[in-house]
Amino acid sequence: MGTTQLETVPEPKYWHLKTVLSEALDSEFAVGEILPNERELAARFGVARATLRQALEQLELEGRLQRRRGVGTTVAPPRVGVDVGSESGPRSWPGAPGDAWHTEDHEQAPAPAAVARLLDTGADTPVHAVRRSRTTGDQQVAAEILYVPADVVPALPAGQDTADSMAQRAARARAVLRELHRLDLQGQDRTVELGSARAEDARRLDRLPGAPVLVVTTRYIADGRTAAVSVATYRADTCRLSFSDADALPLAG
Repeated sequence: MGTTQLETVPEPKYWHLKTVLSEALDSEFAVGEILPNERELAARFGVARATLRQALEQLELEGRLQRRRGVGTTVAPPRVGVDVGSESGPRSWPGAPGDAWHTEDHEQAPAPAAVARLLDTGADTPVHAVRRSRTTGDQQVAAEILYVPADVVPALPAGQDTADSMAQRAARARAVLRELHRLDLQGQDRTVELGSARAEDARRLDRLPGAPVLVVTTRYIADGRTAAVSVATYRADTCRLSFSDADALPLAG
């Protein structure tokens, strides 16, 4: 069989540099250590800074490096296995026993267009948006927004969240979850995509905007319709997602 065109394409320079940098991380740097600045690294390895940035971005995507606000680029610790399921079973509403998430905030606002299509609501129709966070150790590893149409939880009238205190909004968020638990959950499905951190996600996860993230979208079905949609954003540099019921364990990066 002849050589394909793809096999004749030379390895990109940044990819070779990524391999060299990875070996240097293993032999010369400790976890949490700050790397030299881009100018110094580019001079050391004899490459253009654009090539260096590509290699660093790839290492960040693979979980070897972290870019931290006000600190710089550091060597990342091993990734942590994060169970995306719930200890209470594969089919359970958010907030059920064993749920690893912390309920933080609530507002009523139109859902993003893609979520509105899943919920079959109008683009300008306000829905309940419940914000939650998830931590491993002392580090926040994920941020979630759970979108619930107002008619799914009719016991909760519209409120003025902007005028409420943080404690009142958190209480309202928990009330939305309680109302969901009154419904018969018929099923759920999940999708996972690689994405880039939006400004709000980056702020909540202590990342830089555009940093790689894993986006898990979960659709909850009740009464023959999509009753809620969760959009959870996980740090791609520290998390390896698991869909089993196993406990989260440190995994090699």
